[in-house]
Amino acid sequence: MKGNEVKRNKFQLFKHIRHHFWQYAIALVAIIAVVTISMFVPEITRHVVDDVIVGGRTDLLIKLLGAYLLLGCLKAVFQYIKEYNFDSVSSKVVVNLRRDLFRHIQSLDTSYFDKNNTGEIMARLKEDIDKVWEALSFISMLLIEVFLYTIFIIICMIRLNGYMAIIPICAIVFCGWMAIKMDKKLDKVFGDISEENAVLNTTCEENIAGVRTVKAFAKEKFELLKFKKHNDRYKELNVDLSRVFVKYYPFFSFVSGVVPLFVLVLGGIFYVNKMFGITLGVISAYIVYSNNIVWPMEMLGWLTNSFSEAVASVKKLNKIYDEVSTINDPEEPVILDKVKGTVTFDGVGFHKEDMHDILKDISFEVPAGKTLGIMGASGAGKTSIVSLLTRLYDVTEGEIRLDGVPIKQLTLKQLRGNISLVTQDIFLFSDTISENIKMGRRHSISDMTVRTSSRNAGASEFIDKMEKGYETVIGERGVGLSGGQKQRISIARALAKELPILIMDDSTSALDMETERDIQKRLKELTDMTKIIIAHRISSVKDADEIIVLDEGRIAEHGTHDELLRKKGLYYETYVSQYGEPVLKEVI
Repeated sequence: MKGNEVKRNKFQLFKHIRHHFWQYAIALVAIIAVVTISMFVPEITRHVVDDVIVGGRTDLLIKLLGAYLLLGCLKAVFQYIKEYNFDSVSSKVVVNLRRDLFRHIQSLDTSYFDKNNTGEIMARLKEDIDKVWEALSFISMLLIEVFLYTIFIIICMIRLNGYMAIIPICAIVFCGWMAIKMDKKLDKVFGDISEENAVLNTTCEENIAGVRTVKAFAKEKFELLKFKKHNDRYKELNVDLSRVFVKYYPFFSFVSGVVPLFVLVLGGIFYVNKMFGITLGVISAYIVYSNNIVWPMEMLGWLTNSFSEAVASVKKLNKIYDEVSTINDPEEPVILDKVKGTVTFDGVGFHKEDMHDILKDISFEVPAGKTLGIMGASGAGKTSIVSLLTRLYDVTEGEIRLDGVPIKQLTLKQLRGNISLVTQDIFLFSDTISENIKMGRRHSISDMTVRTSSRNAGASEFIDKMEKGYETVIGERGVGLSGGQKQRISIARALAKELPILIMDDSTSALDMETERDIQKRLKELTDMTKIIIAHRISSVKDADEIIVLDEGRIAEHGTHDELLRKKGLYYETYVSQYGEPVLKEVI
């Protein structure tokens, strides 16, 4: 399956091109017409010289000038058709390519994003797709034009005089050989440039996203040096690129410059010695043909450069397409009529590649409408439970069930579409508060629901004080809001979905005790919602129907708040550290 997936993705470029076959065909016909018209111009020049100037047939001059004008008009029309169609169809193809790449990236497992940074992915989506765009538009157009010009001119030259054609043919063969040599040199350089560009993007992205941390620790100089290192490396690679280009490009310029001269000299020798029927008109036509073949030879180096860059980008894109998600919908999924919310972990174990066990033999059940509290030290595996339940990762041992059905038998849409999640890493978009709470469900979540969920999350008290209320635009990632305000908006977002399962992963850590107590009170009233609350604070989980305490990936203790206090284990020690012994005695 993976092999088929990779093959299908690798050839999707040609799939999109085939969808616009007729538009490409029209553009190709226009190119052929432009090149063909260009071939007639030297013939008219030959007749002007031989028939009008030498032969004295001035009556032909008006007709020949009219032919010049007609060919110029036709060439302009076909040039427009050619460029419009190439630009238009390449834009359509690239829009689809970028969309498909984005869709493919979204479909990949979380493990892919663990291994690849944001800057690299952004470089693939932007710079590399843009290189493909260039290759599909003017680069491919010019390559076809250069090829046709070369073939047509050689045919026309041979037809006029085969002996004089030897010079341009030798020049073309030499330039082609040089282009192949240059392409081999450029391939590696462009690959290195693409890699370094991704690293440079990552450095910029991380620095800008963490600018407040940088400033808080006065690390501007350190970050500047780090950026300078990658920026200098990027410069060096581009200098290497220039060295390759400068090394070979003069050969193309030299050959294209001397070809018309050699043609003129050779033609003059033949004409003076009256050899091979050479006339002044033939020499004039040859010079025009030689000038027409000059620009393809000059362009060959630059086109090879640009095309090699596009090929390097395609290789980078194919690396992403080689990645195939292992977490997919089953072939014959079970569709639940209604999700009630009973969550069961049965002997669940989990580990990542080359890592020790993160979770081991985790078993518990949360009946629909009940609340489970999860506590444990940092790194104990609390967040991993959430990741497994939402199938961001798959279990390596045991089974997770939703309403008695293994979650691997459910579609990802039904599974994740019935879970509201409040994560530790709160992400708010640069948009209005209302849109952040609705989160892509603008038409299904009413303004009344937004306000109700905000009130239950304790967010309405500060939102109502803002000048524009729920229409206030907040900065990227919630810039301008305090940590507690961002957490409350995130909780409101989860509550607004009104789904059967709510997971809160350490989502009240930035709230004061009073605000947290109000939120816990409102959450307790939501009896038709299964709640899994992960926290470090005793106050966040003490009212849960059951509490489990994780230690090094295992369930060390489980029970209600009072039962765990009586055991005087890890939960008891956490209670003492947060409230002190006197409070503990009073509670017991």
